[in-house]
Parts: sequence; C-alpha cells; structure tokens
Amino acid sequence: MKNLRLLTVLSMFLFIGTNAIAQNGNSETKMVGGAEMYPSKNIVENAINSKDHTTLVAAVKAADLVEVLASEGPFTVFAPTNSAFEALPAGTVETLLKKENQKKLQSVLTYHVLAGDYKAADIVAAIKKGNGKATFTTVNGSEIYAMLDGDKVKLKDAGGNVATVTIADVNQSNGVIHVIDTVVLPSK
Repeated sequence: MKNLRLLTVLSMFLFIGTNAIAQNGNSETKMVGGAEMYPSKNIVENAINSKDHTTLVAAVKAADLVEVLASEGPFTVFAPTNSAFEALPAGTVETLLKKENQKKLQSVLTYHVLAGDYKAADIVAAIKKGNGKATFTTVNGSEIYAMLDGDKVKLKDAGGNVATVTIADVNQSNGVIHVIDTVVLPSK
C-alpha cells in the first residue's frame, strides 16, 4: 500500500512537471533542416544536426567560435541556410574558410549574432516602436536593421542586402535562433 501511494504521488509530480514543460513556450521543439531543435540543447548542439546549416557550422568551426556559441549566452543568432551561403559570389565561402581569413570570417559570423535573447515578438515590438524600423547592434559591433514586410521580419545590412526570417523562435538553452535566407554582411 505504501509503495502504491508513493507511486501515485510520483506519477502526479511527473504529470504536473510534464504539463508545465508543455505549456512553457521555451520547451517547444521545431524542425530545422530535417532535425528537431531541442530547447534543452545549446545553439551549437542543435545547429550541427540541421542539414540546412552545414556551411554555417563549418564556418563557426573555422572561425573558432564554437566555445562562444556553446557558452551560457544568451544569444540571438540569425542563421543563414546553406543556400544563403551558396548565393554569395563564387569563391567567397571558400576564401572566408581559409585560416588566414579567420578574423574576417569572425566578423561576418558575429554580425549575425545579438547579445541577448530576442524572440520574434521582441523584434517586431522594436520595429513598431521605431515606426517601421529597428536598429540592433550586433556582437560584431556594427548595426543591423530590422523591418516588416507584411508579417515577415526582414533584416538589412549596411550594404543594402536584405534577409528574410524564414523560421523564427527556434529556442535554445542559451538563446534563440532565427533562420534567414540571405547572408548579411558587416560594414567592417
């Protein structure tokens, strides 16, 4: 009888805990690049499983940024897909991945990162507060601009390149990823 009561109490705690997790917006898994992105994993742990982000993962490794993006954060990462990297001029990615260009690669990658956890709602609120445009300072130190096109969040770099957020709010243990369709480039 004592074991049955203990089992019942444990089952109740398990049920309550599972419901609390299911109702927490940060616990939602999303599919990116054919893989589930688990909110309990960090940015790097999830990104390596996405078939759509193999170029980004290779670049993060070449730039020696794995430890940074696996750290506590929080970070907001605008993650370009493989096709976004493929759209760059021929030879750009190969050149950036060379050891002698590591600083330039770090500059490009950190331009896709904000310090802090900015959900899509936070970005949209900033855009509305800014009368249609929000300015964010990236980890690189350069500014990136956000705007709305209908219900789509767009990012614009200093050179006029525009990226669209195609998958928003992919929650991570150390921040959030927003998948984008274009590589944005810093001015420095």
